Amino acid sequence: QVQVVESGGGSVQVGGSLRLSCEVSGYSPRNSCVGWFRQAPGKDREGVAGIYPGGGTRYYADSVKGRFTISGDTAKNTAYLQMNALRPDDTAMYYCAVLGPPYCGRDWADISRYKYWGQGTQVTVSS
Repeated sequence: QVQVVESGGGSVQVGGSLRLSCEVSGYSPRNSCVGWFRQAPGKDREGVAGIYPGGGTRYYADSVKGRFTISGDTAKNTAYLQMNALRPDDTAMYYCAVLGPPYCGRDWADISRYKYWGQGTQVTVSS
C-alpha cells in the first residue's frame, strides 16, 4: 500500500522560509514525476514544482521560480520543497503527489496524471 505523508508546514511571516517534506512508503518514485501542489481557499489546486527523481529534472510554476526549490532523496524515498521569500499569496494547503507522468515533462502540473496523494500540510504566510 502506497502512503504519502507531508510535513513541515506552519505559519511564518512575509519573507520567511519553510521546508516541506514528502515521505513515500510502499513505492519508490524513481521513474515517474513527483509533484508538489497547493490549493488556497476558493481556488483550484495548482502545480508548484515537479521533479523526475531518476534524472533530477525539475519544473516550477512561474509564481515560485527563484524562491522555491524541489529536491529528492531517493535513498530515503523523500521529496522536499524548500520555500524562501514567502509571500501572503503562498498561503495554501500544500500536497505531495507521486506516480505522475513518466519523466515529468510538460504534464508535470496536471493533477489528473498523479495516482497517489498525501493529505496535505498547511502553509500560512502573514504580513
